[in-house]
Amino acid sequence: MTKMKLRRVGILTGGGDCPGLNAVIRGIAKPAMQYFGATVVGIEDGFEGFVEGRARELSPRDLSGIVNLGGTILGTSNKGNPFQFPVETPSGIEVYDYSEHAIRNYKDWQLDALFAIGGDGTMHIVDKFTELGLNMVGVPKTIDNDLSATDVTFGFDSAVSVATEAIDRLHTTASAHHRVMVLEVMGRYAGWIALHAGLAGGADVILIPEIPFQWSKVYEHVLKRGKRGSRFSIIAVAEGAKPSEGDIVVKETDKKRTDPIRLGGIGEYVGKMIQDNTGLETRVAVLGHVQRGGSPTPHDRVLATRFGSMALQIATEGRFGHMVSLRGDEVTAVPVKEAILKLRTVPIDSQLIVAARSVGTSFGD
Repeated sequence: MTKMKLRRVGILTGGGDCPGLNAVIRGIAKPAMQYFGATVVGIEDGFEGFVEGRARELSPRDLSGIVNLGGTILGTSNKGNPFQFPVETPSGIEVYDYSEHAIRNYKDWQLDALFAIGGDGTMHIVDKFTELGLNMVGVPKTIDNDLSATDVTFGFDSAVSVATEAIDRLHTTASAHHRVMVLEVMGRYAGWIALHAGLAGGADVILIPEIPFQWSKVYEHVLKRGKRGSRFSIIAVAEGAKPSEGDIVVKETDKKRTDPIRLGGIGEYVGKMIQDNTGLETRVAVLGHVQRGGSPTPHDRVLATRFGSMALQIATEGRFGHMVSLRGDEVTAVPVKEAILKLRTVPIDSQLIVAARSVGTSFGD
């Protein structure tokens, strides 16, 4: 296969931050500089910077010592979709198609390729720009692990590690005070974090978006534990979980965001309902952005580096409109269109769910 010359390449990180982004940046930029002599342009604050023309050339020094750093040295944003760009006006927030601004910047920067690291929203944008003629390569990132066409996304393992440690810590205080402890974790439409952390941490109840729960089943389970002598219970709940006769709990809406709905509050709701209907003393903890912060786990550092390396290889082969993907033990490439067909949610017949049920975990169904 003929190798494409890469003289100038761009990198941006879109959507929410997560551990491992800097490892991907390093995995792309270091070999691009060392082996191709390419200039690497770091676009600041994701697609916002792409539209507004904010970027800087990265140096080898920028890449030194960042593989273990959380966050992103480039900055990111989940409010800068070029095709639905929010603008403050005297009459309020107005949304415009500013994709032409981004295309003009791409040409002004004389980019041969642009690597976009992000989740589902980012990949939809990658697909649209590919159709408009830009040389785009996607790298899948989301702590929710809900991006289709890849077995796992980097950042997920780090988030599960944080959530599991939180459950471990809640166990001791729940046991000491004989309380029900509810831990709300991220997971808008997919319950992978709650499921993995709940299983790893020994949660007694796991509530995920894929399995609408019944209040009576939750009450029954925690009360039954008390009758058996277990005077405390741990409940892991994904932010997108909902009762069978109800809806998700929305904290607020923000028109500037690519996805304007901001979830949050299901933990408090579950805690209040349990205490009011069982009489059991209940406390709630919300991990929130703690799951996004801190250093990536060794697994995520390795995966992110592999993803970055493969992304560069995809570009040198001219396979634009593709996304890096982990299939089994192999890192490969898939068309972005395949990745955005649907969200990757937890299958109801997942072996993880079977395993959790086998050790007595309730899903409230």
